[in-house]
Order: sequence, then C-alpha cells, then structure tokens
Amino acid sequence: MELPDRVREALGRAAVRTGLRAAGPRRTTQADLVDWSREHLRGRRFVVVSNRQPYSHVHTEDGIRAVRNAGGLTVALDALTRALGGVWVAHGSGDADRDASDVTGRVACPPGNPAYTLRRIWLDPVDHARYYSGLSNGALWPLCHIAFVRPRFLAEEWERYVEVNRRFADAVLDEVGDEPAVVFLQDYHLALVASFLRASGRDLRIAQFWHVPWPNPEVFRILPWRRELLDGLLANDLLGFHTRAHADNFLQSVADALEARVDGTQRAVERAGRRTWVGDFPIGVDAEEIGALAEMPASAAGERRLRHGHGLEGTLLGLGVDRMDYTKGIPERLEALERLFEKHRRWIGRFAFVQVAAPTRIELEEYRDVRDRTVAIAERINRRFPRGGGPTVTLIERNVDFRELVPYYRAADVCAVTSLHDGMNLVAKEYVAACTDLEGALVLSPFTGAARELERAFIASPFDREGMADAFHHALSEDAESRRARMSALRESVLRRTVFDWAIDVLDALEGTGLRAPAPSPREPAGR
Repeated sequence: MELPDRVREALGRAAVRTGLRAAGPRRTTQADLVDWSREHLRGRRFVVVSNRQPYSHVHTEDGIRAVRNAGGLTVALDALTRALGGVWVAHGSGDADRDASDVTGRVACPPGNPAYTLRRIWLDPVDHARYYSGLSNGALWPLCHIAFVRPRFLAEEWERYVEVNRRFADAVLDEVGDEPAVVFLQDYHLALVASFLRASGRDLRIAQFWHVPWPNPEVFRILPWRRELLDGLLANDLLGFHTRAHADNFLQSVADALEARVDGTQRAVERAGRRTWVGDFPIGVDAEEIGALAEMPASAAGERRLRHGHGLEGTLLGLGVDRMDYTKGIPERLEALERLFEKHRRWIGRFAFVQVAAPTRIELEEYRDVRDRTVAIAERINRRFPRGGGPTVTLIERNVDFRELVPYYRAADVCAVTSLHDGMNLVAKEYVAACTDLEGALVLSPFTGAARELERAFIASPFDREGMADAFHHALSEDAESRRARMSALRESVLRRTVFDWAIDVLDALEGTGLRAPAPSPREPAGR
C-alpha cells in the first residue's frame, strides 16, 4: 500500500514542527492555528463532535450560570474551537441548558466572548441508561481499560447506541447543510457517527480521535459488535490515538476481525474501496492560557481562600483531580498515602491531601463501589492520622468549574495522577502548566499516556503501594533546587507540545488524506 504524497508531506510537516519544538523556544499558539486554518481549511466549515459539552448552564439562586466544564479533553478542545470557530455538537446535560439555548439547541460560546456555536442535542433517560451508561460505559469503557472490571454486553444497549450515534450525525448534517466541512469526532461514545455522515454523500473530510486506550485483539474480540464498530471507525479519513501502541492495537484488531488490507508500515487500512489512515498524536493543553490563569490575582486570592478554608496554613498540600472512576486509581492513591504516614511519620500533621472527585456514572454499581471505597479509606486515614488544622484527607465530591480548579493547582505542592490505565490524562499537563513558579511536584502513573512525555515526574505504579508511598516521600523531600529543575523540565515538555500543535498535526494529516484508494481489483481481492 503506497503512501500518497499528500499524506507523506503532511506527516513530514508534523515531523519538522516536532523538530523545531525540540530545538528552540518558539511556541505554537492559538494565532498559529488560526493562520493554519486560513491557509488550509479554505472555506470548509469546522465541526467538533463530542458527547460532553465544554460549557453547561445551571440554575442557581441568582439565576442561570454558565459553568466551564473542567474535564481535560473539553478544556483542550475549547481552546481549539475558539481558534477555528465553527460549531461544536454535544449532549446538553446542564439543568438549565434548554433555557439558555434557542429552539434548535444552539447557544454562543464561550459565554460573554463568543467564538463558536454550541449545538446541543438532548438525551432522554432511556438514551442515558442504554447509550451512555450502558454500551459506552458499561461495555466499551471497561473493554478499553485494564482495570479488571468485566464489560457488559446487552443487545438493547447496542441498538440505542446506534440510534444516538445517528442523531449526532443528523445534527452535524443539519449544521453543515450543503457546505463542505471538516468534522472532528471525539472518542468512544461516537464510533458510528462517521459511517452515517459518509452515507449522506456530503463533501466532508472526517477525522476521529480515540482518547482512551485501544485493547489488544485478544481482548477486543469479545465485543459482539466488533465488526460493526470497526466499520464505523473506518468510515473516517483519519483515526488518531495518543500512543503508537494503541494505534498498533487498532490495526491488529482490524486485521483480526475484518476482510481488509492492513498496512502496519504505512499505518493504513483499505476496505471496500476506501482508505483510512491511522496515526498517533499525543494531545497537549493550552499551557499559556493555564499559566496566565494561574498568575491572575483572582487565582492567588482563590488559593488563599482554599488554604484558609481547609486549615492548610503551614501545611504541605497534595492534590488529586479526577472523575470518581475506577480507572483513575483513587483508592490505590489513598492507600499509598496511608502507607506514607506509616513509613514516614514525619509527614503526619505536616502533609494534607485534597481529592477533587467529580461524581460520574453513579447509576453503575462499579462507580458506586469505588466511591464507597474512597470514602472509607479517607475516613480511616483521618482517624489514624489526625491533623490539627483540619482533616488529613478532604474529599470534594462535585463538579468544579475549571476557573475554580486553577487555584488548587497553584496551591498543590504535589499533584498525584495515578490512573490504573489511561489514554493520556491531561490533569498531569494542566498541573504542570499551572506551576509557573516551579514550586510543585508530579507523582505520575506509568500507565498514562502522559508518562511517555513527562519522564521527569516521580513515576510510580498504582499497583505498588510501597513504591507509590516512597514516591510521595521523595516528592516531598526533594531539595528546592532539584525540585525546581525537575519542574522546569516538565514545563518545557508541556510548553513544547500544546493543544495547538496537536490540532495542526491532526488536521494537517487529515488534509493529506484527500486521495482515495481505488476499488480493489478483481485479481487482487482484499485480504486479511
């Protein structure tokens, strides 16, 4: 399978940009992405599609308030969509979203400084139970994460997943009309959308990014609808993953399940007369915006308030920021913290930990179990190792606006990102971006995509309680000069590859997919 010149050139440009980032201080900015779009999109509309929305509207005592959702993916994509304009299609989940939107579900974003249109679609309770909690998070999520939770496969959940994916596609087609467009699909909730878009016959260039791990073929083959899911993803022109290993697992899964020509060297799949290119593009964050937010007087004031509110004056602070999800390793993290106090008693009363854990998928038993375990361990630590100013472990179980989260990043002496299995985990990069004074330390699981880039972090396995306890101890004990040098190196990594680099690399590669493969010759049928 020959690599088309346009794809080769796009990948070459990405390599050149990577070399330039490594060689010098030049940073890719939002303005660079805007310049790129003017040169390359050439009148095509830009549409982002994800299950989760970047902004929610909620009812408060003072009226409707807009909340900037704190998930790493939505924050990163918000920066991208503000740069490119266009439309973002997502599920409207806020309790005031309908009131804040027009009759078609549209609302201008960001609130107060609009740069794009958010088009909300609505899910009813059955949609949520079967498409979201069911197939997406009861089947695909555990299938893709090695967290030892058994996936559940129910036909009615698959049928509703197909139907909701069709509705997302219909919303995209409604937005683009007959105009040519670039459609950028996000993640495992929407694996079939590209196939519905392709069937419309519209002039669409389609890319999808799979933000979670892709399992090896031996694991993936247990999915009853694996062929349908793969065909849905192969309707994209380009399919992206965070790591080479996940991209390779996808290619191997296609070779195992479908009649297709799979070229592992050129990283492409040819099936039914069309070609899909597969690449690895590690995502970054808008490091400059996060750094600027961290240095604002409002963030400094927020840090003072949270230290006072939690009785943290004169106390070192550890921080975790996650959804209350069994893949994030929150109970394992707290058990390592408990072991830290057992082994290194000097930290008792001198080190406190705040765990921000946004509730998620509480209708699923596995998520209720991880919440119960987390609460029980936190209570046990607080009984065993009391602290004068307040609890040793504080759980914040609510969704936190990203602007409220930045002061926690500022305040944290140590941030722990200890996932059991993760695609990237942008919390690690957000924390490093917020450490503009270099006064911080990152304890990081090797089972995150971020660990491949942030090698100067304190790397510790969440499955090794002793090792993670020691990582906490080393992070707290490191001398000031070494700590600042370590954080400086981490910041260089985060600043060198931002969300704008990621977007340009993905879209540049997508632009190079314009050449279509011919239908297979009768004398050369597609093979495994």
